[in-house]
Amino acid sequence: MQEIFTGLPWWVKWVAVPVIALVVFGGLIASVVGFVIGLLFKLLVFVALVGGLIYVVRKFTSSSSSGGKW
Repeated sequence: MQEIFTGLPWWVKWVAVPVIALVVFGGLIASVVGFVIGLLFKLLVFVALVGGLIYVVRKFTSSSSSGGKW
């Protein structure tokens, strides 16, 4: 790989090649990033819902344990 870039200007290695890679693989990169962000959002919603459920269940069970009823 090193011998391919020998003799070429620096801007070809550090500007042109990454720009071409972003153009070619940009859609793939964007879809992967979107999938990861969507997955993290769903995980956050899941954790919030489970935390809320645990809070509600503990609140009702602690108040019902003294009276024996809901």
